[in-house]
Amino acid sequence: MNIQGPEIYYRLPGGIHITETIVNMWILMAVITAVCAYLGHGLKDKPDSRRQVIAEFIVSKLYNMVSEVMGKKNLNFAPYIGTLITLSAFGSLCALIGMRPITADLSVTLAWAIVTFVMVQTFRIKKRGIGKYLKSFFEPTPVIAPLNIISEIANPVSMAFRHFGNIASGVVITSLIYMALAGLSSMVIKIIPIPVLQLGIPAFLSIYFDLFTGVLQAYIFCMLTMVFVAGATE
Repeated sequence: MNIQGPEIYYRLPGGIHITETIVNMWILMAVITAVCAYLGHGLKDKPDSRRQVIAEFIVSKLYNMVSEVMGKKNLNFAPYIGTLITLSAFGSLCALIGMRPITADLSVTLAWAIVTFVMVQTFRIKKRGIGKYLKSFFEPTPVIAPLNIISEIANPVSMAFRHFGNIASGVVITSLIYMALAGLSSMVIKIIPIPVLQLGIPAFLSIYFDLFTGVLQAYIFCMLTMVFVAGATE
């Protein structure tokens, strides 16, 4: 896995690059869409298949989480939150099958954070009106208006860098240890041309960085999104 960034597969005219992140994201979106189509196909009023039971369980858990954090009046955000947490989680877990995690690319997490930022500002303007919205930056005193503006901008930036930083650091650390173990194996074990020391340790690191950290960061990212959006709708 390249620790210097996603590999560039194609260079299109106009400076547009088709990178490893873009390809992996389209693969993930296709797989997630296919799974959702399978689980949501042919649903009945009374569940009579394991497939429908699983689908209803996932949806009910999602709506319960959104209801607890954002309130029942904001349940219409559940599809967005569900999409975000699914793509974020599987975007990190794809490293378990050898793919470069899309969340290790800052452009991905920053794009999600910008969408959340735009949603928050849109609902604040909708609820308060443009006048009160602009006035809120000068409260409680006009002197701290720059700090209020910086605070608003810092929220999506911190969300994006937190998610990206944790996943990208895991990719770098795992790759460096993997290469180091390969070199150590060739030095210590010269009889058997097999990198024996690479067996086991990288797997445990992958479980921590890809599985635990990936799922945890997806949950935190979505929780922050729900908190910010819920606060804007008050």
